[in-house]
Amino acid sequence: MADGIPERPPVEPSRGVYGISVAAELAGMGIQSLRLYEARGLLQPARTDGGTRRYSPDDLDRLHRIGQLVDAGLNLAGIAMVLDLETQNQQLRADLNDPGSQHAVSGPARATG
Repeated sequence: MADGIPERPPVEPSRGVYGISVAAELAGMGIQSLRLYEARGLLQPARTDGGTRRYSPDDLDRLHRIGQLVDAGLNLAGIAMVLDLETQNQQLRADLNDPGSQHAVSGPARATG
């Protein structure tokens, strides 16, 4: 506790904590844009039992990336493709770095001969 203010526990990056209006403000986008991106499958915020969208810090990172791609001139179909390829690339890199993975790299390949 610092200065009499209790410390908040860290927020899990994938836990939906922000309502749509807060998420839109934090991402610098309009609420309708967030709804459109969800409708197009670019992100999937968590939902409460009542159906209210809850955006996570990971969702906010994804929204910032979407904004960068929009600013670069990509349309929503192109953005979907880029995000999918980036996700695949991250998974492949994780697999390469996972010692238990069949794709793990154990060291430089040596030529035999």
